[in-house]
Amino acid sequence: MKRFPGSSGVPQFSADEYADKHSDYALLIPIINEGERIVHELARAKAAGLAKVVDIVICDGGSTDGSTEAELLRSLEVNTLLVKEDVGKQGAQLRMGIWWALTHGYQGIITIDGNDKDSIEDAPRFIEKLEQGYDLVQGSRFLPGGKAINTPLLRYLAVRLLHAPLISLTAGHWFTDTTNAYRAYSRKYLQDERVKPLRDIFVGYELLAYLSVRATQIGLRATEIPVTRAYPPKGKTPTKISFWRGNGELLKVLGKNLLGCYKPKEV
Repeated sequence: MKRFPGSSGVPQFSADEYADKHSDYALLIPIINEGERIVHELARAKAAGLAKVVDIVICDGGSTDGSTEAELLRSLEVNTLLVKEDVGKQGAQLRMGIWWALTHGYQGIITIDGNDKDSIEDAPRFIEKLEQGYDLVQGSRFLPGGKAINTPLLRYLAVRLLHAPLISLTAGHWFTDTTNAYRAYSRKYLQDERVKPLRDIFVGYELLAYLSVRATQIGLRATEIPVTRAYPPKGKTPTKISFWRGNGELLKVLGKNLLGCYKPKEV
């Protein structure tokens, strides 16, 4: 277990590396207490042979449910476990993962939620687009070939009528599934001085919203590919965003993003 003290824009964290780097791409999965959902998702990844084409990196926010036990993750072909030991939520977890991936020489990263809703088997298709020269590859359940399964009606309407139009307006590029964290970024994009994703202002959802729009704002290439996002047919919706407070904060983030509040100061 290695410990990193953190620095400006990078939270303090520890890293448990189970295997050497063997791919040009890292699949970052931010989680906290996802339990059987992340175990099943990783089992699907193993069945699809993903560890042969991408290094799987868990970006943990401090899980206590046993889902990040070393032997379990090794058996599921996880390359590395990163554990945040600092303040912040999803944004901090992603900054931790991005810094780790860049310092380890990866040419691009893919991000995906760890709640078993997304078609993790499609990860190689994101790599194909990165290798074709795209800098932002957004997964979409709404493209031809994509599947939106059991999407709650209010969530469907919010994405299609509010979130996607606002993000698209901010980006100057039409996107169809902008709440979807299943996406890929090139090293070129993440290291561009006009982007600077490793900043402490990105605590929660801000980083995903910002990275959705910044690529096309600075003239980099973006595209969407079809994916599947499936919600359980019944029971509680697996999400970390509460209906009132969470969605209220999300609207604030979208507004600040539209106004350019997350752009680097010197830009």
